[in-house]
Amino acid sequence: MNRLQNKVAIITGAGSGMGREEALLFASEGAKVVVTDIQEEKVHQVVAEIKENGGEAIGLYHNVTSEENWVKVVEEAVETFGKVDVLVNNAGIPSQSMPLHEFTLEAWNRTMDINLNGTFLGMKHVLPVMLENKGGSIVNISSIAGLTGGSGASAYTASKGAVRMLTKGTAIQYAKQNIRCNSVHPGFIETPMTTDMFANDEMTKWFHSLTPLPRLGKARDVAEGVLFLASDASSFITGIELPVDGGYSAQ
Repeated sequence: MNRLQNKVAIITGAGSGMGREEALLFASEGAKVVVTDIQEEKVHQVVAEIKENGGEAIGLYHNVTSEENWVKVVEEAVETFGKVDVLVNNAGIPSQSMPLHEFTLEAWNRTMDINLNGTFLGMKHVLPVMLENKGGSIVNISSIAGLTGGSGASAYTASKGAVRMLTKGTAIQYAKQNIRCNSVHPGFIETPMTTDMFANDEMTKWFHSLTPLPRLGKARDVAEGVLFLASDASSFITGIELPVDGGYSAQ
């Protein structure tokens, strides 16, 4: 194994769900992990679990919309582990499901601030470290909504579509410096954030009917895709969208 041996990774939104699975998987593959989230107690739990399993990690409170927080996270990562090889912009929120004309500007801006601006700020502050290191891998978590659209989730769809194109532009801009940037597009994944989506049997059956493979996704499914893009196994891959959606986007 050891697919991330001697690499240092920052993973945002790693207190639960997909981010937690990514942090645990990365650590098991040899990475030194900087676990960040606004859920401080959960961050400490993830770090403790990593250390109990023989891994290395630190945990930090992190509001991804705060540039000051980003500066601190990157400084702490470099001070503790000496570098940053991998950034996973995982933190995100869903938006209200309603017609576009009923959205408030406040709700729209909150979704954009976390899902898009948080991703931009992460790349802005990690890229100088990667340039100094002469390489790195950035993995941005988008969504199938960023590929195919989603009725009633206008702000979420827009934010995730923007993450997709920001990823592509960044991939091209920094390719000559050996910095790769790719996006991952989860489908219907069972995580704490999607609990309301699977709140009853009828809704769950509907999401099953939209997914060609005979099950819904797990957080580990996404984490495995992120691991591939973070590792040297994907060293000639940049600017792609990787759907982890059970075949949804192939229809």
